Amino acid sequence: MTSTLQKFDLTGHVSVVTGGNRGIGLGIAVGLARAGARISVWGRDEENNRAAEEVLRAEGVDAIAVECDVSDHEQVDRATRVTVERFGGVDSCFAVAGVNSQTPFVDTTLEEFRRVVGVNLEGTFLTFQAVARHMVDRGSGSLVAVSSISAHSGQPRSVHYAASKAGIGALAKSLAVELARYGVRANTVVPGWIETDMIAPFLADEKFVDRVIRRIPQRRWGRPEDLAGLAVFLAGPASGYVTGAEFVVDGGYTLF
Repeated sequence: MTSTLQKFDLTGHVSVVTGGNRGIGLGIAVGLARAGARISVWGRDEENNRAAEEVLRAEGVDAIAVECDVSDHEQVDRATRVTVERFGGVDSCFAVAGVNSQTPFVDTTLEEFRRVVGVNLEGTFLTFQAVARHMVDRGSGSLVAVSSISAHSGQPRSVHYAASKAGIGALAKSLAVELARYGVRANTVVPGWIETDMIAPFLADEKFVDRVIRRIPQRRWGRPEDLAGLAVFLAGPASGYVTGAEFVVDGGYTLF
């Protein structure tokens, strides 16, 4: 029988992390690497990709960074092929890549709405579809979608972002039901206010900071590394009977 600690050992495991070249994605990728996983980071920015690759290799694991716009199905197919050719397979996939913008609803153009949904929701769909085809053939795998608390509470001036993140959760639940017979699990991580480049503009507003921090029982912003332990759990055998679940990581924000 495998011991509990062995279930968290990802030696020999291969993880894909989209948007893994910074922020939450990089925090997850580093956590997986420290558990022994080999990492394929997919990102659009070549400089960030190189930096992430160096950070991950410094953890003593094999890692590559593949240039990929997840809203482009040809690039996603190529990134999947490159990853499989390099590592021989994919055991877990974390769909983290996402974009946002702040625009009043009545002024949001269809072009901007489609841009955000195209990366966040369609990008997750394309990524999971490409990787799941491989996982189904192998008979095992873990898909993890990264959503947002805005999927439940809404987010003014970012209706496209909130809508896309809500769709991600529904997508993961649907995959959990459909792919279970093939040994493939699908779960969702729902971060709260995590200190990343995406929320940097908000942190410059003292009134906003004071208002939000008072609503977080832990009285601090989340950090990308706060997602790492959960990622290790969801990637490997420790969560073998967990699928279709949502895990909120927000310091208690949504409860208070």
